[in-house]
Amino acid sequence: MRFALATLPADPERENEDFAASAPGAAVLLDGAGVGGAETGCTHGVAWFSGTLGALLLRNITALPCRTLPECLADAIGVVRSLHGDGCDLAYRASPTSTVVAARASGGVLEYLVLGDSSLLLADGDGGATVVTDRRLDEVGKRLRGSVDSLPTGSPEHSAALAEYRDALTGLRNRPDGFWIAGPDPRAAEHALTGTVPLDSLASVTLMSDGATRLVDRFELADWQEVLVVLNSAGPDELIGRVREAEGDDLYGRRWPRGKACDDATVLHWALR
Repeated sequence: MRFALATLPADPERENEDFAASAPGAAVLLDGAGVGGAETGCTHGVAWFSGTLGALLLRNITALPCRTLPECLADAIGVVRSLHGDGCDLAYRASPTSTVVAARASGGVLEYLVLGDSSLLLADGDGGATVVTDRRLDEVGKRLRGSVDSLPTGSPEHSAALAEYRDALTGLRNRPDGFWIAGPDPRAAEHALTGTVPLDSLASVTLMSDGATRLVDRFELADWQEVLVVLNSAGPDELIGRVREAEGDDLYGRRWPRGKACDDATVLHWALR
């Protein structure tokens, strides 16, 4: 087994809120969400939340092979919650959250978990590709985006509309009529997408934040098979570089309307053969 990891913040002046790590037979990727600082209700910040949760989750899924991935995630969320001090208001509706992708090879199968809009790309030995993405956030977002996509990215009007959109989205977080994401409540883990795949049917497993999947699901400049060609020939850095190139050609979102001109982008490619 061989791992290759690349990550790049949206802005070199800002902290990268993605987190990814691997261990023998396991990998995790998290994409932190929030607006940073005191506005989240947490003194630690989004990057601390995603990094701490990711490290604890990786420990759990490697050290506790008898526990399911949702159980490992719920336990990790509970520990992170206990690490918050009195200065953190976890009841605040904009407290830090994170998507989660986790994969573990054990007993001849690959177990996986996906919560939030990060993705898991499974490549079979014949060159086929299957992507697992939790689309509940996207489905809710389509109902709420309103004028966000009609305004130039980065303009004052776009920023105001984006703030309204995010506020409305936060109100639907971890609700049956909304979407599910890792936050202060361990019960969110129960709503993750999970499954198993025979290990001998797979050539590689790739964990990707939504900032890295833009080339396919936002810009439509490649399909998943083409992404696999890039990953296998040039690696995750090249894939992220192509995303940045497309973003740079459309900084104001006229061709591809989006909330952020650039986003944190992370790819963890796990070659099984």
